[in-house]
Amino acid sequence: MKQPPFAALSTGLAMFGTALGFLALQLRANGYEPYVESVATTSVLMWTTACLTVVTWVRYRQQNSD
Repeated sequence: MKQPPFAALSTGLAMFGTALGFLALQLRANGYEPYVESVATTSVLMWTTACLTVVTWVRYRQQNSD
């Protein structure tokens, strides 16, 4: 059975979350305050999803190591 691409998925989500975090900082620096909160929230959501993907990966490996 081929292992699902957990590493690629979690890395991609973390990179996307980081890019959105930098975008939020740039928006704040340029005075686009109405958009900062939603972009920052999406960034945190992407990082949370990346962390949950890693937890799923660990549980998948534990389940299939028996």
